[in-house]
Amino acid sequence: MSAGVQESLLDLGHDGEAPAPAALRPERTPLTHGAWIDVQRGWLSASGELFARLADGVPWHAERRRMYDRTVDVPRLLCFYADGTPLPDPALASCREALSAHYRAELGERFATAGLCLYRDGRDSVAWHGDTIGRGRTEDTMVAILSLGEARPLLLRPRAGPAETLRYNLGHGDLLVMGGSCQRTWEHAVPKSARAAGPRISVQFRPRGVR
Repeated sequence: MSAGVQESLLDLGHDGEAPAPAALRPERTPLTHGAWIDVQRGWLSASGELFARLADGVPWHAERRRMYDRTVDVPRLLCFYADGTPLPDPALASCREALSAHYRAELGERFATAGLCLYRDGRDSVAWHGDTIGRGRTEDTMVAILSLGEARPLLLRPRAGPAETLRYNLGHGDLLVMGGSCQRTWEHAVPKSARAAGPRISVQFRPRGVR
């Protein structure tokens, strides 16, 4: 599938530079109820090249899901790589290895799977949710999101009690990691956009048994 994206200076990197993660030095923000997020802008260099390779090379597919009393189209394209399945690009393998090395002492295990979402334009989105299928429903865990292509807002809000919604505009190789109780006590979403929005790929690295 071909998808065009307007590359930023961060996407391009240096001449001949291959996509590669930088040293991990994220900025941590504590949230309520034992949740936290780490953010590192432009973590992956030459991210526009990786976006193009994934957009054309990943076997994207559409899904339909039951919502209340009807079955609807999932408003984005998907591809999931289970534990032990080779990833579609060596740059993603390098990212997963770097994340596992950095967070293993805190997480207690490595990142094992990768879920990819292609947001084709502003009509594609993901509703408020937490990754609570499997162990994330009852255990603290981590989900690391690498954003490629055009920046889109990722929103976070606590499940209980009024609080201001947090907004992070992510794209062009940015990294956001949700940890602690975040999947149980907070929700996140990528809303639809009424403005013109270019394509974005979200790569979610997760431990085994977390979806």
